[in-house]
Amino acid sequence: MKKTWIGIAALVILIGAASSLQFFSLPFQAEKEAEIVEPPLIDSLENQVFLYGINVTGLNIVEGTVSKNQTLGSILAPFNVPYQIIDQIAKKSKEIFDVRGIAANKKFTVVTPADSTKAQFFIYEPNPSEYVVFNLDSIDIYKAEKPVEYRTKEAGGIINSNLSADMTGQGVTYDIIDQFADLYGWSIDFGALQKGDKYKVSYQEKIIDGIVVGVSDIQTAFFEHKGEPYYAIPFEQNGEINFYDQDGNSFKKAFLRDPLKYSRISSRYNLRRFHPVQKRYKAHLGTDYAAPKGTEIRSVGEGTVTDARYTSANGNYVKIKHNGTYTTQYLHMSKIAKGIKPGTRIRQGQVIGYVGSTGLATGPHLCFRFWKNGKQEDWLKEKIPPSEPIEAKYRMAFESKKTEYMERLASIRIPGEPEILVAEAPKPTTPPKGE
Repeated sequence: MKKTWIGIAALVILIGAASSLQFFSLPFQAEKEAEIVEPPLIDSLENQVFLYGINVTGLNIVEGTVSKNQTLGSILAPFNVPYQIIDQIAKKSKEIFDVRGIAANKKFTVVTPADSTKAQFFIYEPNPSEYVVFNLDSIDIYKAEKPVEYRTKEAGGIINSNLSADMTGQGVTYDIIDQFADLYGWSIDFGALQKGDKYKVSYQEKIIDGIVVGVSDIQTAFFEHKGEPYYAIPFEQNGEINFYDQDGNSFKKAFLRDPLKYSRISSRYNLRRFHPVQKRYKAHLGTDYAAPKGTEIRSVGEGTVTDARYTSANGNYVKIKHNGTYTTQYLHMSKIAKGIKPGTRIRQGQVIGYVGSTGLATGPHLCFRFWKNGKQEDWLKEKIPPSEPIEAKYRMAFESKKTEYMERLASIRIPGEPEILVAEAPKPTTPPKGE
């Protein structure tokens, strides 16, 4: 009898256990199925954070600025990076970025895990456009560029004092002023501008992290001097883009107008000038440009260096032969640029030295000399032939581009001038019946 009851009890317990197991397993199974359902991809992307192309979601970010005399080792020491790792990074990175070049006042970023102070990434910004990533775990180093945004910038104004002062007053950068002066250098004497002369210019600003870090080349420009307009229209002819005036004549010349970026002429070619050092009258066969010491001196044209040395009268100087007709010389340099020596091939606009006062000079300036067929001539009076004008086969295409750019320039406002309203063309009317 006892055995029977024990058997029945065991059966009841077994049935109950089975029921209980079924009861508890259903929610567990449903929960397990819910776990393996992946969330929508957009949610996971929205929750991720990227910095310098690195997924830093959930990581700690420490930003700083390099102090004077700081090195990679002293920057990373507080972040528990072993010396051996720092040494490996320094040796491996030489071809990508030599860590000895880490400079004061440059930005750096250190990335660490959420639960540790040991650095996982070190990012250094050598300039506003680039950054170098040091992966301290894999000992991997690479350089990358930040995303760049370009924004069109336009300016227009009236000359009241001089080109530089009036253009900077409108927010135009010195880089664009230099380009503008080079563009119009052979067409307009900027030392003889008149009040009321007008200018317009269009270019692009280069923006990184919301900050303007530079400008592009001029896109188009306009200058009105003594009532005469000079449009600068960019156009590609035979694979080369140059600026042309409204008649299709090229602005490009064999030489730049000046060996220094927009500067002041302090002394002109003069066959009888009182020499400030020798205290006597003698011919001054060059053109002097006043500029601060260290200002870059550029070759006005392509050519080959024939002399690059020091003499007691000329100081540090460079002489360049451009072709069988023209030669130029640049005197009183504080120093000659690296790599400039006899036989060096020079391109137009290349920096060949820096303004100084070596030799017979009372102060920092450049004495620029110009030879034509072996005879020194007055550079400022020389007529340099232009490049080829628009060819007949490109004329229709040029006229189309000219119209486009002239309309664009017309839309640039000059402060103080009334806005020009373009009248709408009258609509055609239906003539009365019978006509």
